[in-house]
Amino acid sequence: MNDWVFEPQPAPCLPVAGSNDRFPVHRIYCVGQNYAEHVREMGGSDRELPVFFDKPADAVSLTPKVAYPPATTNLHHEIELVVALKSGGSSLTPEQAADCIYGYAVGVDLTRRDLQADAKRKGAPWSTAKGFDASAPLSPVRPAADCGDVSSAEIRLSVNGELRQRSNTSEMIWSISEIIAELSRLFELKAGDLVFTGTPEGVGPLERGDSVECVIDGVGSLAFTVV
Repeated sequence: MNDWVFEPQPAPCLPVAGSNDRFPVHRIYCVGQNYAEHVREMGGSDRELPVFFDKPADAVSLTPKVAYPPATTNLHHEIELVVALKSGGSSLTPEQAADCIYGYAVGVDLTRRDLQADAKRKGAPWSTAKGFDASAPLSPVRPAADCGDVSSAEIRLSVNGELRQRSNTSEMIWSISEIIAELSRLFELKAGDLVFTGTPEGVGPLERGDSVECVIDGVGSLAFTVV
């Protein structure tokens, strides 16, 4: 019988809204530049192919307090609709991709913007900018049948009561099923995968002591304080 060299870390998971169930997290994929106004805000042009990057599964944060990460002086918030998959596959059609969806959550893609800008200049990976500890605060997952129309839902983020980001998921350049299908051309998707679908305009800096509140109508809410 084989023994562990050391005790493995607990598998990352999310609560499921309205039940005692847990959603096990396999991988976290993220889409950059998927709202036209945000693309322009970041200096890009519309309808380019999705920019994909990832975060480690244990970047999930469920606590009401998120530590300001080291090695940055420019931490940014990016609210996003997050898709939770119950199945996967490779080279999916958009119709097949839609059948893989278990539910949705509210997420924030925390970003060390100064490190990202430096990586962009050098043509280097974004891992240090996007994949640090607790860089993915998330709400509980809500089953799709219990959500409203996520293709046309208001999405908003406030900091200390000041509205910073407000848009509608109908403003996405690439639809949810298109994103999943495109991802499946690059990776074999699995049950437990989370897909951050991009952020609208209004991204901005966070400081220690800031209170962040996020809502996506029909999906849920998320709140945390930066410490």
